[in-house]
Amino acid sequence: MYGTYLRLDVTVWASDRTVIRAARRKLTRTAQRDPAKREARKRFYRAMLEHHANAQRLVAEFRL
Repeated sequence: MYGTYLRLDVTVWASDRTVIRAARRKLTRTAQRDPAKREARKRFYRAMLEHHANAQRLVAEFRL
């Protein structure tokens, strides 16, 4: 999943909303709308936000 986060092409200091929007564009049209896949979408978005938060912490810690 970290590879997918890297392919979102968002900066480290982008907002969570920007990350979610970029992640949504990576999903297929049917995956975006299928009610049966709602929980999978939530897990995907949460994983992207977790990777984003980790990247922000890393940059803040090392002052990159």
